Formats: sequence, C-alpha cells, structure tokens
Amino acid sequence: MKGKFVLLFSSVLLTIAGFIACKKDSSDSSSSGSSATVTALNCSSATFSATATINVAYQATATVPYTGGNGVSYSAGSAISSTGVTGLTATLASGTLASGAGNLTYAISGTPTSSGTAVFAISFGGQSCSLSLTVNAAATTTDCSSKTGIEKILCLIDNVKATLSSSQISSMQISYTLASAEKWSNFPDAIYGNRIGLKLSGLSTTQKTAILALLQAVSGSGSNEGYDELVQLLAADNYLGGSDYGESNYHICILGTPSASGTFEIYFGGHHTQLSNTYINGTLVGGTPSFRGVEPCTYGTSTSFSAAVNSSSTATSIIPMNQEAAALSALLTGLSSTNLATAKQSTTFSDLVCGPQVDWSFPTTKLGVKGSSLSSSEQALLLAAINTYVNDLDAASASTFLTLYTNELSDTYVAYSGTTGLITKYDYIRIDGPHVWIEYSVGSGVVLSNPATHPHSVWRDRSYDYGGTK
Repeated sequence: MKGKFVLLFSSVLLTIAGFIACKKDSSDSSSSGSSATVTALNCSSATFSATATINVAYQATATVPYTGGNGVSYSAGSAISSTGVTGLTATLASGTLASGAGNLTYAISGTPTSSGTAVFAISFGGQSCSLSLTVNAAATTTDCSSKTGIEKILCLIDNVKATLSSSQISSMQISYTLASAEKWSNFPDAIYGNRIGLKLSGLSTTQKTAILALLQAVSGSGSNEGYDELVQLLAADNYLGGSDYGESNYHICILGTPSASGTFEIYFGGHHTQLSNTYINGTLVGGTPSFRGVEPCTYGTSTSFSAAVNSSSTATSIIPMNQEAAALSALLTGLSSTNLATAKQSTTFSDLVCGPQVDWSFPTTKLGVKGSSLSSSEQALLLAAINTYVNDLDAASASTFLTLYTNELSDTYVAYSGTTGLITKYDYIRIDGPHVWIEYSVGSGVVLSNPATHPHSVWRDRSYDYGGTK
C-alpha cells in the first residue's frame, strides 16, 4: 500500500486549574427540579476530561463534587455560557443525587476564542460556585526540517514537549532503567496495565501530530515499511474498536534525558506494536525489541477507519504485515528440497518463543538449516526477508544493522513449522543468527472470529536489544 496515512485524533486531554467561589443561593438554574438539594458545591476540586487550547474545538466533561445530596433525581440543565474566555458552554447532565457526597457531570463544548480562564457560573440545589477552566495558548514548535540525524530527533522531541503540559511531560519522560524499558506487551491495557509513559487517550490533534512527526523521523520511509506500516497497524487496531483497542490506547515514553551524549530510549507501544529505539552518544545502538502483530490480517477501507486514512488511501485493502509474510514465505519456497527438509521442524509453535516479557532468553540450540548450506540465491532470499524488519528503522540505522547481519549470513539458521505459505494457524518461521533473531507466528482471530490468520512477529538482537543494556 502506497502513501502515508494521518490518524484520526481524539479530543484533547491536558491539565486544568479550578477556582471556587461558593455562596448560598436560592436559585437553581442548572436543575429542572427544585426538590434536588445539596449543602455545598466544590468547584475547586472539579476535574476535567480534557483541557482547552485557543481556537481548537473542545469537547469534554467536568466532574464537580458536592456534599449533602438528598438522593433526588434531576434532569439535564440548560447551557451555561462561559465568561472571561468566551466560546464555550457547560450543560448539566441528568442524574440522581447521592444521599450525601457525590459528583455532578457537566458537558463542556465549543471553541475558546482566547487563552486565559473560562468561567462558568453554575448553580444547583440551592448552591452556586464558579467553575474555571484554563485555556492554553497555542503551542510554539520549531521547524526541524533542515536538521538531520540526532539533532533532528532532539528537535522533534522538544516539539512534542512544547505541546504538553508539565504534568504530561512528567508522565512521558522518565528516568532510564532497563526494568522500565522491558514493560511492553502484545496485550491491551485492560489485561496488561504496566506500560510506561503518556497514553495517547485524550491528546489533541496538535499533540498527536507532534508525536507522529517524531515516530516518522525514527522510522523507515519505504512503502509498507517503517512509518507507513506503523500507521496501518494503528488503523487495524482502530478497526477492532471498543474500549481496549485503537490508537488512543498506545503509549509514548522517553526514557532518560534526550541528548547527543548519554543514553535514552524512544518507546512507543500498545497492543500489536512496540518500537524500542535506544540511543547512546547520539547513535541508534538498538532498534529492538521491535514487535508487530495484526488482526484482522487484511481489511478494507471503511467508515471504521479515521476520515484522514480514508481520504488519503486509494487502496481497497490494507495488509500491514504483508511485506514480511511475503518475503518469509518466498524464502521457504525458494529453498531446495534438501534445505527445506532440514529447516522443517516437527514441533508446533503456537506463538513466539522470544516475544513480550521474554528478554535475554534466546535458545542456546540452533534449529533448522544453516546459512552456509544455502546457495547464493537462497542467501539472497534470507537477506531480503531480514531486510523487511531492518527497514522499519531510518535509512542510516538500517544500513548499519543490515551490514552486520549480511556479514553473518553463513552462521544464520532458518527453521519453520507448519506450511510454507505462512497463512495457516500454527505456521511459524524463525531466523536465528549470531545477532539477528526474527520470528513470525500465525494464530487465529481473538477479537474477530474471521479472519483465520492473526500473525505476531518480533525482531530482536542477541546483543543489542535495549541498546545492549542488561
């Protein structure tokens, strides 16, 4: 599939400040029922599901605590216009008071016309207070297009941080430890809740665009490789939908202090994708573990995808891992009958051997046919298959790893189980060299009963996973 895709971005999630000006009031403009009463509203403890930025469409909820509720039901209120910063309205959602302490929910929407504080004068149950929402100024970013290498990466990281609040930056950038870097999984957050960094849920279009620009710079630029493949995988997760899947459940993290000296890692992960790029003294030393999975394996463009993906794509189907599967299958079908028989394993592999949470546990016994037994044409097919993984990195870094792996082809083994087509449940292939480790395993659908195939794949390096940190 040609071209690049732009993800549909969800609404903004930033930090707000609340200000209370509670007073006794006999009016009840937010409630349609005069029997609903509370003894106090606490706007200073209100929380918002997102913060606002000047001239950016805003849609969120505000949760306002109360005490002394009398347990009575109440209906939705009328829209309350903001003062100070105008352009927003707050509308009370219907509900039932607790007998005691509880929360009111207000839907806030509109487009703030300036930066500063938007104030909503809310009144409910005989009490009133001023609910204040901070509206941020537009983020100031730097043009990084003329920069190259580590300087461009550092510039783009700064641009990401420029769009975030201080609390979001604290979530995204943490100290570098191997224990933190290893916290990734192919499970959604509802099952594996141990991922690090800032979750994309609720981030603004501006924030996500800055994050994607960084990911694009550290990824390959080929068709159906690197960044192109990454956004297709996110689109496939959007297709699964629900509360557990989709781009909003992915995490971005910077481990360590980004610099041309020292060690830091760019971590981007969620269900079915893990990018782990470790830089030491300005050089990408480790681009692994690199995990990819997809369900459904093939899908067509539809309203389930973001509008941006649909408008930029002319393809009728999207197959994110087709390039890897095709190259690996071509490797197997290109082996001589003798070499194919040597590569064939009787063991059934139901999933990856060195997948998530299996670090530095590479098998000591090599399986399959050794590279030195392969003809030059067979070795070329092996290298082409490896290349579909290495090319997920930026061109300069990919060249370094490809040279290393090319020099080790004669000591690299190929083993497989199941069929050579790699489209049937339990089909499996492994490439195992002095450094390179690649696995591709075919499972059945988990969320969807059909398709029949649901592949997982991982690229690791025996020495340079996590930049060689052990």
